[in-house]
Formats: sequence, C-alpha cells, structure tokens
Amino acid sequence: MNRRLHFFAHVICGLGAVAGFGAIFMLLWNALVPSIFGITAINFWQALGLLILLAGLSKFMVISAFLGMRGYRHNPIHEKWRKMTPEKREEFIRRHRHFGHFNRDSFNKEDESEKSDQRGEGKQG
Repeated sequence: MNRRLHFFAHVICGLGAVAGFGAIFMLLWNALVPSIFGITAINFWQALGLLILLAGLSKFMVISAFLGMRGYRHNPIHEKWRKMTPEKREEFIRRHRHFGHFNRDSFNKEDESEKSDQRGEGKQG
C-alpha cells in the first residue's frame, strides 16, 4: 500500500509541475508576445503544446550540435589531406583549381610553419 501511495504522489507532483510550467509559460506569453509582435493570446493547452515543442526542439539542437562537433573532430577528408605527400597535394590543387576554392598559399601555410618549426626558423629566442 505504501508503494502505491508513493507512486501516485510522484504522478500527482509530476502532473502539477507540468501544469505549473504550462501556466507560467501561458502567462508570460500572453503578457509579452501580443504587445510586442501583435500575435493573439494563447490558452493553457496551446501553451503546453508550445512548451513541449520547444523542449523537443532544444534537445534536438543540442544533440545535433554534439554530433556535428564529433564529425568535425574526426573528418576523414582532413585526415586524408594530412597523409598526402606534397606532390599529391600539388596535383590535387592543380586538378581542382577551376572551382575557385583552392589556393596554393592557403594550403601550404600549415606545412611551411611546421617545416620552419622543425628547422628552428620559426622560433627566435
């Protein structure tokens, strides 16, 4: 019996929290949005629906941003470029020059700075 009472107390508290957040969202919306943007006021159920929609969208954006950052760190094209010899890079730039995105100077900046650091030319001290 104690378990059932505990379970129903959690359910009631959860429903109360959802209703409270919906009411607060509705009151804030109706106080701000109609006067700022000229949009009509909303009722409780519309506010609850918007709140659920916004919560879902924010979770989707966080997840997609995390997956996007993961993909950026482990970019297979970047890894392939780093493994290319200078001759293969030159050939790649020559073949794709007509796209306008490839400039020999922008690609070789990193390589030249690494070479000068290895030779000791980049650091003076």
